[in-house]
Amino acid sequence: MRREEMADMTAFVVVAEERNFTRAAAKLGLSQSALSQIVRRLEARLGIRLLTRTTRTVAPTQAGERLVQTLSPMLYQLDQSIDALSEFRDKPAGTIRITTVEHAAKTVLCPALAKLLPSHPDITVEIIVDYGLADVVADRFDAGVRLGEQVAKDMIAVRIAPDIPMAIVGSPEYFERHPAPRDPQQLIKHRCINLRLPTSGALNGWRLIQNGREIRVQVEGPLVFNTIDLILDTTLDGLGLAYLPLDQVDQHISGKKLRRVLDKWTPPLPGYHLYYPSRHHNSPAFKLLVDTLRYRSTGSKSGSKNRSRSA
Repeated sequence: MRREEMADMTAFVVVAEERNFTRAAAKLGLSQSALSQIVRRLEARLGIRLLTRTTRTVAPTQAGERLVQTLSPMLYQLDQSIDALSEFRDKPAGTIRITTVEHAAKTVLCPALAKLLPSHPDITVEIIVDYGLADVVADRFDAGVRLGEQVAKDMIAVRIAPDIPMAIVGSPEYFERHPAPRDPQQLIKHRCINLRLPTSGALNGWRLIQNGREIRVQVEGPLVFNTIDLILDTTLDGLGLAYLPLDQVDQHISGKKLRRVLDKWTPPLPGYHLYYPSRHHNSPAFKLLVDTLRYRSTGSKSGSKNRSRSA
């Protein structure tokens, strides 16, 4: 395969993944017209339409989707091989792409990067916030961050945070209109603000302890969001009860803007883990990031756990 053919296919994969010529062109450093011409040239060379274009959307055809599924792992491996060459540099360098949820980004990743990046200016970290369970290989991420129980068994998983205390909260204004629940069963009488999970499309169940065992309670209410920031804002506005990480609401509880309920029925969530494929090349930059993020607690059994082999 000639170099220009490989370049054209790489450009096509970016367009197919972004599903948008403008975003893909910005990512590739090309003009939109040049990128469109590249894709047309590739389609003409192959004699197959690869993309379906409308005025608003771009999506791969069946043939285009098959080509993406073939090329994405190859391009991922190529990226990893190039990143691995950074071990021959004097200092760690390269770009690391991570998929995560916003709470982990705020409370774990960003504080760690604030310490790491100033002394390593050749490292770039791209963080994509997404509640969906991304395929880190197919989507060309170097790693993902999710709760420990959500990590696939064929991934290396490194614990990067302790368990997460949760809280069910409402505003004083809300409780003026609705008596506070005294047990989990009374939640069915309350207006609750929900989080939508994109991978399953389901609402996030509230984890509670009932009769000594953990259950997931499906609640109902007037609002559904895909971000905890908006859930917190509308809870402060008195629109319902919310189930949120305690560290996101504790200052509002202290300031009497929110009131916590059902705390003895609300167990912590398992802590966040960084996960990545066992065949990851582990460039110096990536190894440094893993070591920076690794959760260390005296007397804790947490740390690195590998569903396939040790990190």
